[in-house]
Amino acid sequence: MRILLINPNTTQELTDRLEAAARGVMSEGTELVAVTAPTGVPYISTRAEAQIGGVQVLEILAERHQDFDAAIVAAFGDPGLGAARELFDIPVVGLAEAGMLTACMLGGKFSIVTFAQALGPWYHECVAWHGLQGRCAGVYMLNGAFSSINAVQDEKADLLVDLARQAIDAGDTDTVVLAGAPLAGLATRVRDQIPVPIIDCAEAAMKQAEALAALRPRGAEAGSFKRPAGKPSFGLATALAARIGGE
Repeated sequence: MRILLINPNTTQELTDRLEAAARGVMSEGTELVAVTAPTGVPYISTRAEAQIGGVQVLEILAERHQDFDAAIVAAFGDPGLGAARELFDIPVVGLAEAGMLTACMLGGKFSIVTFAQALGPWYHECVAWHGLQGRCAGVYMLNGAFSSINAVQDEKADLLVDLARQAIDAGDTDTVVLAGAPLAGLATRVRDQIPVPIIDCAEAAMKQAEALAALRPRGAEAGSFKRPAGKPSFGLATALAARIGGE
């Protein structure tokens, strides 16, 4: 089984964190290949940046999908996820979707805990896009600057634990989802400090990708994710243009 992990951010250190977390739960015999977006922004935190990251996801998948059994979009807002499922036949798992659905399997409602106020609007929209508003007890965000995106989980670990406890104390929170690629690997470190199940989205996405690859679902030939008819395009990356063209 071969799994492709795509980091739509351009920061290699985030890819390394995501890959390490995924490898920590990976099954024996699975091969994981992690790829960092070659263009875009160091860390996606807005709708516009998510659109840019989504294009990177599609370009990378167009070039490499034929060599893998499943893929992971490794950014919490799942940029490009719907489009990837529309264009490619292999299962594609989103970091946010995998984390939230795994949380739903462990309790009634989940709370999302993340490290920056700027992420709130996009994350709320992500919950709605996945149809999980009724299962989400809230999105809790730290307020304050951090020194670097790669160091944010080390710098803010104690504050994130306190924020998770606040979410639980507010009521209705049965599980906590640590949101954002920079927090990959943190759940294992703080699990014993939080009195409900806490989800590492990179771990959840890895196991969901393995499960879907093992199920070997057929590509959609009907429904809303049926592959669109081919059409010409202009100026796109060669592999993506070919895929959109129907090849």
